[in-house]
Amino acid sequence: MIGRLSGTLLEKAPPSLLLDVGGVGYELEAPMSTFYALPATGEALALHVHLVVREDAQLLYGFATLSERTLFRALLKVSGVGAKVALSILSGMSVEGFIACVAGDDVSALVRVPGIGKKTAERLIVEMRDRAAAMGAGTLPGLSPAMPGEAGGGIRTQAGEALESLGYKGAEAKRLLDKAEAPGQSVEALIRAALRLAAG
Repeated sequence: MIGRLSGTLLEKAPPSLLLDVGGVGYELEAPMSTFYALPATGEALALHVHLVVREDAQLLYGFATLSERTLFRALLKVSGVGAKVALSILSGMSVEGFIACVAGDDVSALVRVPGIGKKTAERLIVEMRDRAAAMGAGTLPGLSPAMPGEAGGGIRTQAGEALESLGYKGAEAKRLLDKAEAPGQSVEALIRAALRLAAG
């Protein structure tokens, strides 16, 4: 099992990134909460990792904090929740925010996450209640402040692709970006603003 990777960040295009570790490039998927904490490309990066082995693929998922990976692994144990939905949850709310939703039986907040309907939200609350309580609301380490992404063209396109990969339809992603877009934003800042609006 691969638990941690440390190397040089080569590429970042939410939700995927490429990490060079000793000359080997590892492709990982990560939640937006992790993307907010990434350094600029070319800089050193260490991530907590979860490996999923399937018949047709070996998939790596990277996380900025242990608490994110812990929650990701717990979510995968919930019936009907796969890696894509788990990443959407971590992209749409903090670990502490999710724990608060479970503790407060807040179905409405969970159904705003793409890929989660009312039944799945209710199942999450029931099945995650004990695990979330064990993780401890408010005691988990947060992320470091967001690092600005590289400037350049295609920021809106990259943000749109990231939102669609999280489950938002094209029209909905466009609507959110229209409202969230501001001059001088990085890709990460634009996606964060759009997700805030979606959680609204």
